[in-house]
Amino acid sequence: MFTQLHHIAIICSNYERSKHFYTRVLQLPIIHEHYRADKRSYKLDLQIGDLQLELFSFEHPPKRQSYPEACGLRHLAFAVDCIEETIAYLQAHHIEVEPIRIDPITGKKFTFFQDPDQLPLELYERG
Repeated sequence: MFTQLHHIAIICSNYERSKHFYTRVLQLPIIHEHYRADKRSYKLDLQIGDLQLELFSFEHPPKRQSYPEACGLRHLAFAVDCIEETIAYLQAHHIEVEPIRIDPITGKKFTFFQDPDQLPLELYERG
């Protein structure tokens, strides 16, 4: 019945800053961008593999409850081929990345960084 995820939605506090982060730094291609005048809100659809990431802006969104153990969505995880190369790329764009850890169950490398609104984002090495 449920075959795959279609999209993930993120609400940002500063649309231009978040758009730059997701489209320029993370290099996610834009599918569609739409300004919803009735809500004074942008909706930006981005492509990541077979998944769509929807970036929304609203005038005064509430802050995230806590980092990262509030009830609900905890973080987004991006699969990468080489975690060290990805970390170096992010750091070259002045993005702080936590030290690499090893998943005790799979033995794979992973780490975390944050988007402009401090949403936790994970890198998980496929290899």
